[in-house]
Amino acid sequence: MATLNIIAAHKLPSPASSSFAAQSQKPNFLSLFCTQTFSKPDPSWLLGFSTRKKRNSTVGSVTEDREVVPLKEKHAEDQDSSLLVNGSEEFEAVSSSSAYSEGRGEGDDLEKLTSRAINALIVLGFGTFAVSKLLTIDHDYWHGWTLYEILRYVPEHNWIAYEQALKANPVLAKMMISGVVYTLGDWIAQCYEGKPLLEFDRKRMFRSGLVGFTFHGSLSHYYYQFCEALFPLEDWWVVPAKIAFDQTVWAAIWNSIYFVVLGFLRLESPIKIFDELKATFWPMLTAGWKLWPFAHLVTYGLIPVEQRLLWVDCVELIWVTILSTYSNEKSESSISEASSGADSASSSSNSPKQD
Repeated sequence: MATLNIIAAHKLPSPASSSFAAQSQKPNFLSLFCTQTFSKPDPSWLLGFSTRKKRNSTVGSVTEDREVVPLKEKHAEDQDSSLLVNGSEEFEAVSSSSAYSEGRGEGDDLEKLTSRAINALIVLGFGTFAVSKLLTIDHDYWHGWTLYEILRYVPEHNWIAYEQALKANPVLAKMMISGVVYTLGDWIAQCYEGKPLLEFDRKRMFRSGLVGFTFHGSLSHYYYQFCEALFPLEDWWVVPAKIAFDQTVWAAIWNSIYFVVLGFLRLESPIKIFDELKATFWPMLTAGWKLWPFAHLVTYGLIPVEQRLLWVDCVELIWVTILSTYSNEKSESSISEASSGADSASSSSNSPKQD
């Protein structure tokens, strides 16, 4: 019996312990708050929190960048303004550029003055030589002559000397005349284009005179002989036929020779010469139709064969002006286009570097 009481005492709880258990089983607000706070969080809530955190960090970084860039730009502007206020570096750059431009201007003026002096010496030298040769044709017979007699016989005796030169060496005499005429014609063309009288291009004038000397005189000598053999009759239709042949076949051949030889003397490429010739062939041919048919009425109707080239060379002073203008305008336009294309290409190549 005593043993049963002891066992029962161990098994049955006491009133105090039972009341504490009942109180522990009642819901407590503090325990609920701790349980919800320290329990495992919801994954969706964590995702939303991380997204908001990233968004806030991104906005913060953009805001920081916007704040940093103006500071850098402001710093650069402050530095530039400080340089402008100081003025030392800018003054050095401006002074060096102005000194360079002034030196270049003085060099150009000196070069232009030197070129003008050389041109004046050339004109004076050749002019003096030509006039002295023409006026002293009879210097062996001047003994006892008056000035009036000297001037009276100068034209006649020069013409006699020219005819004697034609009989002695006709090709060389005609080459000399054509060389002089083509040189003077190019000079007239340059003056017509707006250049001052003593600021002509010596190389261009020399090229034109060289073409006239080497090609025009000799080829014209044989051409007029060929034309007389081609049209041997003396009927009324022969002169118009010669003019038509001259202004189609011969004009096309000679204009092409003149243009091509000048292009080679300017050291241009054959493709460029051919393109320029193709562009100017028809305008040059039709321009000759406004002048030469009227001049050739005299050439083929009145002038003997041996004297024709002298008359033609007198008219050539006008025609060479037209020819030289056509040839050099096309060359200068192509050079200007090439230079402008090079400038545009250099500017386009430098634009990415500036960006």
